[in-house]
Amino acid sequence: MTRIPTKQEVLDWISANPTLTSKRDIAKAFGIKGADRIDLKRILKELEAEGHLEKRKRSYRDPDRLPPVSVLQVKAPNADGDLFARPLEWHGEGVEPIVLIIARASDPALGEGDRILARLTVVHEEDHNYEARLIRRIGTNPRKIVGIFRKGAEGGRIVPIDKAGSTEWLVAEGAALGARDGELVEAEQAGPKNRMGLPRARIVERLGDPTAPKAVSLIAIHQHGIPDDFPDKVIAEADKAKPVGLKGREDLRDMPLLTIDPSDARDHDDACYAHADDDPKNPGGHVIWVAIADVAAYVRPGTALDGEARKRGNSSYFPDRVVPMLPDRLSGDLCSLHEGVPRACIAVRMRIDANGNKIDHRFVRGLMRSAASLTYAEVQEAIDGTPNDRTGPLLESVLKPLYAAYTALKKARADRQPLELDLPERKIVLNDKGEVESVAFRERLDAHRLIEEFMILANVAAAETLIAKRSPLLFRVHEEPAPEKLESLRETAQAAGLNLAKGQVLQTRHLNALLNAAAGTEDAELINLSTLRSMAQAYYSPENFGHFGLALRNYAHFTSPIRRYADLIVHRALISAHGWGKDGLTEDEIARLEETATHISDTERRSMMAERDTTDRYLAAYLSERVGNEFTGRISGIARFGAFVKMEETGADGLVPVRSLGREFFHFDREAGTLMGSDSGLIIAIGQRVTVRLTEATPVTGGLELELLSIDDQALPRGRGPAKRSTRRKAASTKRKKDKIKRKVERKRRQR
Repeated sequence: MTRIPTKQEVLDWISANPTLTSKRDIAKAFGIKGADRIDLKRILKELEAEGHLEKRKRSYRDPDRLPPVSVLQVKAPNADGDLFARPLEWHGEGVEPIVLIIARASDPALGEGDRILARLTVVHEEDHNYEARLIRRIGTNPRKIVGIFRKGAEGGRIVPIDKAGSTEWLVAEGAALGARDGELVEAEQAGPKNRMGLPRARIVERLGDPTAPKAVSLIAIHQHGIPDDFPDKVIAEADKAKPVGLKGREDLRDMPLLTIDPSDARDHDDACYAHADDDPKNPGGHVIWVAIADVAAYVRPGTALDGEARKRGNSSYFPDRVVPMLPDRLSGDLCSLHEGVPRACIAVRMRIDANGNKIDHRFVRGLMRSAASLTYAEVQEAIDGTPNDRTGPLLESVLKPLYAAYTALKKARADRQPLELDLPERKIVLNDKGEVESVAFRERLDAHRLIEEFMILANVAAAETLIAKRSPLLFRVHEEPAPEKLESLRETAQAAGLNLAKGQVLQTRHLNALLNAAAGTEDAELINLSTLRSMAQAYYSPENFGHFGLALRNYAHFTSPIRRYADLIVHRALISAHGWGKDGLTEDEIARLEETATHISDTERRSMMAERDTTDRYLAAYLSERVGNEFTGRISGIARFGAFVKMEETGADGLVPVRSLGREFFHFDREAGTLMGSDSGLIIAIGQRVTVRLTEATPVTGGLELELLSIDDQALPRGRGPAKRSTRRKAASTKRKKDKIKRKVERKRRQR
């Protein structure tokens, strides 16, 4: 019988072999085979439960540290010439570890954007947590710059538009592409990086007036490298596509399937229908149909269309435009479930009991015809008693049965207890000129929740079917919060006089109990924000680790293949598993599922950042006319350089620079997430209610600068507040005059 290693032996192996930490690697290292793997699995689970390890995809690592050997991306040198790097293997939601690169004489010159493999050492310095020593450079990403061109005597400079305040770039006269002074441009690095002086760039595209309203999203698209032009070959393939017929499909055209979407929806990729179950064995039960656009019938593996869709990963949505995953011929036409038009679909028929529990389901490849394309608002109005000409004829036969099924699903949801965060989403409303007209809360109607519950049920059915058929697929994974994140949330709750249970396996119901206890109190937003911050980020994976937030064991994205590549993969898996045709999942796709999962998880994060940056710029433009006004808000983040404040009225995030907090030194406590004044003892922490004055709004970068006036209704300590702007200007002017006199005296002394 094989000797099973002790827990300490396993931990020692993982520490000594950071690149060989999968269960298979560990089993191989200790010679564990066959049934003995069960004991190894038990040991790993126990170490995970005790907080010694965390599971990341198929490997285990210490949750409190970066791996000893990590992939890093080099940042631009700081003012002192020190080179820092961003750890690409950092998965936390909190403050990112700071890594200083320790260069040796034999190391090659490194520059911003370089990706390196490095060996890390934990340190406890004031300005960094890790020191990195280069193992090898593993390549660079193409360096793109989006900024404002400033014309000079011999070419000019590009001033970057990002809020991080990156370095400027020199542009030679012949590399300016005719750009005018003040124009928004995209450029790329020209020539090798220099150790001295500004780097050089050449302009590759002129983007126009940076202050134009419609340039806002364009800036984010280019800055984050989101492809927004389809290659000619991709467009040609899409234009050749023709509607799919009934052959080999189930005829669903007489079923009154409805699409229910926002009023400004660009596409319609899901439809639903429900009716009472007539099976006497299921009293009070319901039958729910969810039909999804059959994108796989048009986008085949190995085609230019497929390559471009995978490259984009998903559609990106901005207040004034959409950058779609698929060309409009497909996304807005052939794949969109338009009212009264036959459309190819993959549909699932699901039976639920009176308490909303799914009894069974089956998938079909069909041809449907939407009975109506409705909006959330008009559906809700019809149910509330004011139907219109479109919803009136459908009220009794279609809409009420949908809501009856939803009522049952609500019971199952209440039993399951998914995470119930209460963080209202704000919507930017633009006028015809593309300018911000208002910032409003997005409505949350029962019509929205109905569609969400139907889609979740269909996603679960897809995952369960493919698991049962032993088919490869991509799961939507949301892992449990890290222990240190939970401890931080627990401390925040205790400070608010609330309690988060300890010493048991965390479930979403425990977090919901905390959120319910905070509801209606002045700490409700703080607890909701802190709970959100404690959550891990969801991602795609060919391995199933469950979905913590939804409290579901099996979950995959199936319902949005027009705008998400993950859903298209699931559709292809269903086609192969059911033997519906030759357009299913190929062996090549199966072989690179892990690579695809990583790629589309990255493109999803890229879109989220671009969308967030666009929102920041629109809000900065909206608030630029209100500089000097006072606003209320809450501290939403703490950094060494200042405190972030989320303003209540608009949801905009602004920065209170630490330099504006007064004449004392403020100590930054990374673990506690606080700034503390050295003289006054003033503590600034996440969640505090504050009053601020808007001192600066920069639409081009999206930056908002604030002055802190009060914390928790208490004015700042007297004598410690920021000096008046006029006083600061006067002091600076006086200093310049004194320095000028000193230099003049020194020159005369030397002349003697």
